[in-house]
Amino acid sequence: MSTDSTDDSRQARSSTDPATATAEGTVRTTPVLPRPVSGAGGEPAPQEGRSAPLSLPSAREPVALQPTGPTRRRRHGGASALVAADLAGTAAAVLACAGPQAAPVLLAPVCASLPVLCARRGLYRPGLDPQALDELPAVGKRAALAWCVGATVLAACDRTGALGPAGLLAGVAANTALVCALRALVHGVRRRRGRLRPRSALIIGRGETARAVTAALAERPRYGLRPTALVEPGPDDAAAPGGSGGGPDGAGGRLPGTGRTEPADGAAHPPLPVVSTPEEVAREVARHAVRDAVFLRSPWEDPHSAALAGMLGARGVDGWLVRPGCALGAHGGHAPSGHRRPDEAHLWGFSCRRLTLDCPRPRTGLRKRLLDITLVAPALLLAAPVMAGCALAVRVLDGPGVLFRQERIGQDGRPFTLLKFRSVRPADDHEAATRWSVAGDARTSPVGRLLRRTSLDELPQLWNVLRGDMSLVGPRPERPYFVGHFSRLHPGYAQRHRTPVGITGLAQVHGLRGDTSIADRARFDNHYIETWSLWQDVRIICRTATSLFRLEGR
Repeated sequence: MSTDSTDDSRQARSSTDPATATAEGTVRTTPVLPRPVSGAGGEPAPQEGRSAPLSLPSAREPVALQPTGPTRRRRHGGASALVAADLAGTAAAVLACAGPQAAPVLLAPVCASLPVLCARRGLYRPGLDPQALDELPAVGKRAALAWCVGATVLAACDRTGALGPAGLLAGVAANTALVCALRALVHGVRRRRGRLRPRSALIIGRGETARAVTAALAERPRYGLRPTALVEPGPDDAAAPGGSGGGPDGAGGRLPGTGRTEPADGAAHPPLPVVSTPEEVAREVARHAVRDAVFLRSPWEDPHSAALAGMLGARGVDGWLVRPGCALGAHGGHAPSGHRRPDEAHLWGFSCRRLTLDCPRPRTGLRKRLLDITLVAPALLLAAPVMAGCALAVRVLDGPGVLFRQERIGQDGRPFTLLKFRSVRPADDHEAATRWSVAGDARTSPVGRLLRRTSLDELPQLWNVLRGDMSLVGPRPERPYFVGHFSRLHPGYAQRHRTPVGITGLAQVHGLRGDTSIADRARFDNHYIETWSLWQDVRIICRTATSLFRLEGR
C-alpha cells in the first residue's frame, strides 16, 4: 500500500484573519539610505520544528490548501494598451503598404498573428522601466513572421502578384516602426502615471542591498513604485551583517563611495516600518493597498519566504526579483546572449525581472483525461480475471472485507474514497487514518504480502481513475491527517494538489514510495506538474509497468 503523509491544515491556521487583525505591537523602522556595512547580509535558513499531534479533520470536507484572504483581480490595463498599440500600428502599415488589392486579404491574418507572437515572447508583460528601443528587435522579428503569414494567405487566395518583395519589406519596416512608436507612447504615459501615482510596494530582504534598492525606488519615481515597508521573513536576526540597525553613534554621515549624505533626522526619506510575521505583512498589504513586492533573493529558497510569496500571490500582488550583479559578489539572473526576456531590465543597476508568486495551473486540459479513459477502459477488461482471482484469494484466506476503502485528498483538496485490495486489517478507523506505514506489520497475511509485493493491491484504483477521482499518473494521494501536516512542514507540498492525483507518478518511478522523504516527493511532484506533457505520462506508465515485472512493490 503506497503511503504519503498528512495533518489538518485548517488547524494550522490562526483563528484570527491576519488581514483584519488590529494588534499592531511594536513597529521597527529602518532608514531608506544604505549604511556602510561589512558584507551584504543574508537570511539564515529556518529550522523545521516538529509539529504537535493534530486531531483528525472532519470527514468529506475539502482540505484548505491555499491561504485564505481577499484575492484581487490581476491588472491587465497595461497589456491591453500595448495590444491596442500593436493592432493600430499593424493596421496602419497594412493599409499604407499593401495596396488596394492585397490590403483586404492581409489585414486580418497579419493583425491576428502579431499579437499572438508578441504574447508568446512576453512582450505584453514589460518590466519596471520598459523602453521601446529595447523591444524593437523582438517586435521586428515578429512583424516579419506576421507578414509571412499574410503572404501565405495571399498565395492561398491566388493573389501572389498583389504584393511583391519590395512591398513585403516595406510593410515589415513600416509595421515595426509604427508599433515601436506607439509602444513608446504607451510606455511614456505609464511612466508619467507612475510618477504621479506610484504603486505601493514591499521590499523583502535584509542588509545593505535592501536599503540600496529602497533608496533607488524612493529617489527615482520613474520606476513607479513607492516602498511602504521592509519585510524580513524568517526568524529575526538583529545581529546579522547588514541588519537594520543604525551606525555606531546613530547620527547621519557621509556614506563612503556613494556621493550622498545620510540624513540624521530622516527628513529626506521617512524610515520604513520593518515587519516579519505573515500577520504584519497582511496588515501592510491591506493598509497601503500593496500591488508589488520586490524580493532580493529567490522566494523559493526557504520555507518562510515561500509561504510569504504564496500569500502575496493569492492577494494579487505582482512580484519582482532584484539582485546585484557580479561586482558585488552576488550573481543575479544572467540570461544567455540573445535570450534576454522582455521583463528583464535593471533597477538602477540591479538586475530586475518579474516573478510569478502564485503557482500556475497545470496545462493538462482534456488531453490527460482522454489518455486515462483510453487506457483504463480496456485495462479494466483485461485485468478483470486477475482482479477476480485476487478478490477470491483475499476472501478465502483472510476472511470477509475484500476491499479496503480509505479517504484520500485529491485535486484542489477534494476528498474521495480510494479503493484497494485489503492486505492488513487495521485495529480501528483512527489507526487507518493516522498510521504512516504498515510495511513489515506482523498482521499482514501471506496473500497480503504477495499483493503488496506485486502491487496488485492497487488494481481497484483503476475504477477510481474511470470515475474521475484520480488519474493514471500524478502525485500519490494521501490521507487528510497527513496532507495538512506536511503542507505546513514542507514548502510546495500543498501545491501538489494543483493536478489530479495518480496511481503512479514521477516520484514513484524514481523509487520514492513507502517510507521515503516527503520533501523529495514534493519536489518531484511539482516538477512533474510544471513540465507536464502527454509523452511524459506515457513514459511514466511504461516505467511503472517495467517495475511491476521486477517486483518492486512495497
